[in-house]
Amino acid sequence: MSMVQKLFTVRRRLTQTQFIAYGFITIILTGTLLLMLPVSSRNGQITPFLNCLFTAASASCVTGLVVYDTWSHWSLFGQLVILTMIQIGGLGFITIGVFLSIVLRRKIGLKERGLMQESVNTLQIGGVVKLAKKIIVGTAVFEGLGAVALALRFIPEMGLLRGIYNAVFHSISAFCNAGFDLMGWQGAYSSLVNFSDDWVVNVVIMSLIVIGGIGFVVWDDISRNGLKFRKYMLHTKIVLLTTFTLVFGGAWLFYYFERNALFADMGLSEQILASLFSSVTARTAGFNTVDTAALSDASKLLTVILMFIGGSPGSTAGGVKTTTILVMYLYLWSTIQRTYGVNAFGRRLEKDAIKRASAIFLINLTLALAVSVYIMAQQQFVMSDVLFETFSAIGTVGMTTGITRMLNPASQLAIIFLMYCGRVGSLSFALSFTQHKRVAHVQQPEERITIG
Repeated sequence: MSMVQKLFTVRRRLTQTQFIAYGFITIILTGTLLLMLPVSSRNGQITPFLNCLFTAASASCVTGLVVYDTWSHWSLFGQLVILTMIQIGGLGFITIGVFLSIVLRRKIGLKERGLMQESVNTLQIGGVVKLAKKIIVGTAVFEGLGAVALALRFIPEMGLLRGIYNAVFHSISAFCNAGFDLMGWQGAYSSLVNFSDDWVVNVVIMSLIVIGGIGFVVWDDISRNGLKFRKYMLHTKIVLLTTFTLVFGGAWLFYYFERNALFADMGLSEQILASLFSSVTARTAGFNTVDTAALSDASKLLTVILMFIGGSPGSTAGGVKTTTILVMYLYLWSTIQRTYGVNAFGRRLEKDAIKRASAIFLINLTLALAVSVYIMAQQQFVMSDVLFETFSAIGTVGMTTGITRMLNPASQLAIIFLMYCGRVGSLSFALSFTQHKRVAHVQQPEERITIG
């Protein structure tokens, strides 16, 4: 058997989750090699492999944790490599591949459609090709509008070409919930702190984050039904309700915690803006307009909770997802009420949704806590900073209290692993090790145990 035949045989044997998992590894390694080129750094020297791997993983997994300030260390070529990985990581390489097949008028088979369904977490395989078109076109429209709006603010301050480039870079980074920025010329690792009172920049960035984070399936539903909430799928209703609650509920809590602390020197308008931005960006975006390390302990814990929840399924965001959290709380409520099944908006949820939600929640929580213990055993960091870092990584958020650049190689590898699991999906990563379902022909005897 020839090498080519062997490759095709291996590909046919891969499950959908395995193909996606290995695909992201390929993208990360390719990005790593490109970033190691001397042309990728400003000083023209080769950047160490592990730091390039960390940056490539962070960009491909749309996280935003960095060991180098993006503007200060990377050249224009290096920045474009990072931006390309952000765009591929945000949309998913399967979506881009399907769209290219459409453009080239190639036949899209059942396997490709299945991969597309798995990639964007759509509920059915029918219509995934049309959905791919909507995703690409919608992404181009939203990122384009965001870039134009940001350019109107950046050009007067940075000049024409630099202003346009920064507008495009930050629009893509915000829409993909990546959190990479080019504001290092105002101060290394400053993110958007110097724009904390700028309503244009804040509103545009927040809008892009939310639009990118609600999910492509929700886009499709809204585009078909307009503003008729009653006609939306149950999935869309849950996503919109949870997103609204988390954004404005989180903003109110940030304002309450920081109004007499970190926000004390701000005017009321800037306090409201900072509160809203802190709530939105914690849901996997990674930008910040205030000093994250200076937040009160209450705000840090709130940020960790929001980072853990993240965005919605089939989006550019990470986290356990809004639907997972709401399903678990609905299940809790139904248990307390002793009702049959879990109901929402006049519909009953399928039992598999509850099982998947529980699995995702427990896997992500276990991974984040296990890596936290591992890092604290490796290095002497404050526990709250380590927990903030690990939950930021598993949620593909990118916010940090400043310890990212102090991580040793072992800790860096652990954070890379979390970012990868966060983007591919912790449950999908676990399922990639099992190719087929194990059906028991004979079930074991049932016996009760005490719970609680």
